[in-house]
Amino acid sequence: MFEGNLTLTVGDFRMVSGDFAFDADGVTALFGRSGSGKSTLLRAMSGLDQRTRGYLRFQGEPWQDGRRALPSEQRDIGMVFQHAALLSHRTVRGNLDFAARRAPADRGTAIDREEIVERTGIGPLLDRDVGSLSGGERQRVAIARALIARPRVLMMDEPLAALDWRARSELLDLFETVIRDLGIPTVMITHAPLVVERLADRVVFMADGQVERVETLQAALGRVDSPLFTEEGPVASLEGHVERGDGTSRRRRFVTTPQTPDGQPVAFQLDGNGADAEHGPGRLRVRGDDVALATARLDGLSIQNQLPARVERIDALGPGRQAVFLALADGQRLVSEVTDQAVAGLGLEAGQAVTALVKSAALVR
Repeated sequence: MFEGNLTLTVGDFRMVSGDFAFDADGVTALFGRSGSGKSTLLRAMSGLDQRTRGYLRFQGEPWQDGRRALPSEQRDIGMVFQHAALLSHRTVRGNLDFAARRAPADRGTAIDREEIVERTGIGPLLDRDVGSLSGGERQRVAIARALIARPRVLMMDEPLAALDWRARSELLDLFETVIRDLGIPTVMITHAPLVVERLADRVVFMADGQVERVETLQAALGRVDSPLFTEEGPVASLEGHVERGDGTSRRRRFVTTPQTPDGQPVAFQLDGNGADAEHGPGRLRVRGDDVALATARLDGLSIQNQLPARVERIDALGPGRQAVFLALADGQRLVSEVTDQAVAGLGLEAGQAVTALVKSAALVR
């Protein structure tokens, strides 16, 4: 658990966080517009700026109070910045050696260095100068360096912002597997809703230098005014894993992690982007405008994913548009963006049983 109330002035900007508290386990996203105070809060939490005032506790341990502040190096935080911040006069191997020497000797079982090198894919880079690396390679090295230092917490400030789309996609895959498998509490700054929906367990929303609210990802996606909803409109994020669908190498399906009351998962057939998805855990992002509704299951349709659901509630999105929040049999939520006429024509109301028609091409792992 992180608990705090921090104040930090940088130039003309003043951050007054207000009281906040959130679970440290998993991935926490600091989310807000540029200038909302995300980076300032992260620097204050990490102890990198000694001008920080207020209090902060991690797992009940005081990192800062009115009398003293624990130095940054004693908080044992692995930092990953937007531009990697590697030691330019060392090779990749030298950067890793530096991190290993600084790792606390009493931390218990060490994170295996060779495993980190392999999983971050930097083995072929070990003897290269960091100045010769691409942006994506530099970030991979920065992540490996942070992990090899055996941190109690990993903090990342926009680690994907300076990368091209291919490098971003590769690093998202890396974050989704390595960080979660190692079980290191992670606080990540991002302004991209897609990154939040893919990785975060909870979201700290910031605006004007203050923490506005802290919500689980599902709670954040469960309100129609969510800042995570962009011009795409409402979305849902489902927990599960990808597996082979029908015995062929090209077919996949996404099977949700929670189970229905009779012990069965909810399964989505994948093709398009899902056809080449590797097996393993992940999340499925489903846009509201790719979910149609029917009052009963329909035959003779090309849409393969017809899922029984129950209407939780219906909220107005804007002129002529409604967001219908749907509970699946496993307890997870979809959302459908439909017209006022559709709501009226189908007689939709809270508690009603419906069939959600989900386009398989809209399912992105």
